[in-house]
Amino acid sequence: MGRMKSGSNEHFARPPALILAGPTGVGKTELAVRLAERHRYALISADSMQIYQGMAIGTGQPTPDELRGIILYGCAMHEPGEAFSVKSFLDVTDDARARSEASGLSPLYVGGTGMYLRALRFGLFEDEASDPDLRAELNQRIEREGPAALHRELAEIDPELAARVSPTDPVRIIRGLEVFATSGSRLSELQTQWNDKKPRFEHTLCVLTCPRAALVERIERRVDAMLAADWIGEVRTLLDGGVPETSHCMKALGYREISRHLRGELGESEMREMIKARTRQFARRQMTWFRREADTVWIEYDGRNLTPALAAVEKLLEARGSRP
Repeated sequence: MGRMKSGSNEHFARPPALILAGPTGVGKTELAVRLAERHRYALISADSMQIYQGMAIGTGQPTPDELRGIILYGCAMHEPGEAFSVKSFLDVTDDARARSEASGLSPLYVGGTGMYLRALRFGLFEDEASDPDLRAELNQRIEREGPAALHRELAEIDPELAARVSPTDPVRIIRGLEVFATSGSRLSELQTQWNDKKPRFEHTLCVLTCPRAALVERIERRVDAMLAADWIGEVRTLLDGGVPETSHCMKALGYREISRHLRGELGESEMREMIKARTRQFARRQMTWFRREADTVWIEYDGRNLTPALAAVEKLLEARGSRP
C-alpha cells in the first residue's frame, strides 16, 4: 500500500475516483502525488506512451523520488516494439482499478491522452468500418507521400477530426480516411456515440490548467531538463536495440526529432527547438479536446504554486463526499 503521511486520510476514508487531466507539462503528476499523500489514492497512468519500457525520460514517467512511496500503475509495462491500443489501455487500467480498490485505495488517473481518457470514462464507441486492403494502400501512401499529405485529405472530408489529429499521426489519419471511405460517415460523427453513453464508473474529471505564457515556460524548461537527463541516449538505446522508427512508441513527442538528430539531419539546437514547438502545438490540441469533454471541472493555477490547486481539488472532493 502506498505511504500516506500521518493524518493524511482525516478528510476521506476513501475518496471518489478521480481523473486528473491537462496539457503536457502543466504539473499533473506533482499534484496527483500530493493528493495521494493526503488521501487514499493509487495513481494510474492515463498516458498513451508511459506504458513503454526504456522511455522513462522522454515520456515523463514519474521517478521513485517523485512518487515518494505512492503506488503507480500503468508505467513501463510493455516492450517498446509492442503495439498498444485504446482497448489495451482499458484492459490495463481496469485491472489497475480493481487492484487498487482491493487494497482499499481509490484510483486517481493521471494523463493527457484525450481519446484514452474518453474511452476510460465512457467505453469504446461502436465502429466496425474496416477495409484491410484500403488500410494497406493508405500505409503505402504514407510511406511515399508522408502523413501531412494524407492529413490534408482528412481535413477535406472530416475537418473536425483533422483538427484533433496531428499531421504526424499516421495511425489516426489512416483510420479517419478508412472509416469515411468504407462507411461514408465521418469518424468524428461516429464518435458522438460517446455522448449518449453513461460513465463506466463514478468519477470526477478535473483538468489542470495555467496561463498560456506560464505553460510555454514550463514546457521549455521540461524539454531542456529531459535533454540534460540524456534523452538522446535513451533514444539511441531504443534504436540500437532494434526498435523501428515506425513503431507506435516512436510517435511520442520528441523521439522522431531526436532520431533525425542521431542520423545527422538536425543539429542539436534545431532539434531542441523543434521538440519545444511540437510540444506546444500538442498542448494546444489537448486543450481543444478537453474543452469538449462533458462534466469537466477546471482547476486553474499560476503555473508555479500548486497549493491553491490542491486546495481546490480537495474542496471538490469534500463536496462530492467519500465512499465507505
